[in-house]
Amino acid sequence: MQTFVYNALPSRVIFGQGTLAQLADEVRALGCSRALVLTTEPQKDLGQRLCHLLGDLAVGAFNNATMHTPVDVTEEALQVVVQSSADCLVAIGGGSTIGLSKALALRTDLPQIAIPTTYAGSEATPIIGQTEDGLKTTQRTLKVLPEVIIYDVDLTLSLPADMTVTSGLNAIAHAVEALYSKDANPLISMLAQEGIAAISRALPAIHRDPNDIDARADALFGAWTCGTCLGAVGMSIHHKLCHTLGGSFNLPHAPTHAVILPHAVAYNRAAAPEAMALIARALGTQDAARGLFDLAKQSGAPMTLAELGMTAADIDRATELACASPYWSPRPIEPEGIQELLTNALVGNRP
Repeated sequence: MQTFVYNALPSRVIFGQGTLAQLADEVRALGCSRALVLTTEPQKDLGQRLCHLLGDLAVGAFNNATMHTPVDVTEEALQVVVQSSADCLVAIGGGSTIGLSKALALRTDLPQIAIPTTYAGSEATPIIGQTEDGLKTTQRTLKVLPEVIIYDVDLTLSLPADMTVTSGLNAIAHAVEALYSKDANPLISMLAQEGIAAISRALPAIHRDPNDIDARADALFGAWTCGTCLGAVGMSIHHKLCHTLGGSFNLPHAPTHAVILPHAVAYNRAAAPEAMALIARALGTQDAARGLFDLAKQSGAPMTLAELGMTAADIDRATELACASPYWSPRPIEPEGIQELLTNALVGNRP
């Protein structure tokens, strides 16, 4: 018998095609009438589309959401929230935009509607990561969990193939670590396997045809299931490394996840054999770490940290940071092992 504790998260989820049309009704259902739309600069046209869709329910847009949620950007956005008297936040985009929305909700308690256009999964979690003075820290609180998530498959059709692949591998990482989490439970483990299978099935199809609507739907469904896993149980060494490399070395978020994932799984391979078997089965392969490495390679993902801007001279510092205040891991966090992991990821050795 497996003993466990499971806390369900209180979010409303709307999934389908054309669901963006329900946005105004969802704002009203929250009892709100002054929505501030959040986007990144490259997605500001999409933000304006939402303002038009909301009409009198929108008080404007803030278009400067930034990767790794820098505190100074949050403070800039907070001034706009106050000046506009916004009573809710509508975030459309990937992890950068949804991260900003969470940072604002943490400070204001405003309700949030998250509309993901990538597969990052942040929208389904009560977790926020913020960067200040070159250090990224995370915390878990229901204050940052969006009240409503609108998944619209149509919004993901324009996501470039390379971003699709890295974003999808980022999502898979949530489910992978959920399977060997100390907080694992049967429901989340089932969702994790579903998410890994759905995204690993979708990525090669999207790589061949970015307009494959069924594959896009699989990927978005997988993103939700994997994000739910991330929100329900603790993460491990993979996420610690990615937070370290992103916050302290400014490596891009999703590509870093794509590179690190097979090596982090290999690190825990011997310590979590049951989880490894479930991951491998979901991937349809014999070995979890090698299956993830091969999926990334076949789908055109970056395969080395060097491609992302890291150098051999950074390894010692990254190891030191990763071993400081480590997340729980099935295999104890050992500096020599982490250094080997990062060295393999730097050059792209197959696990």
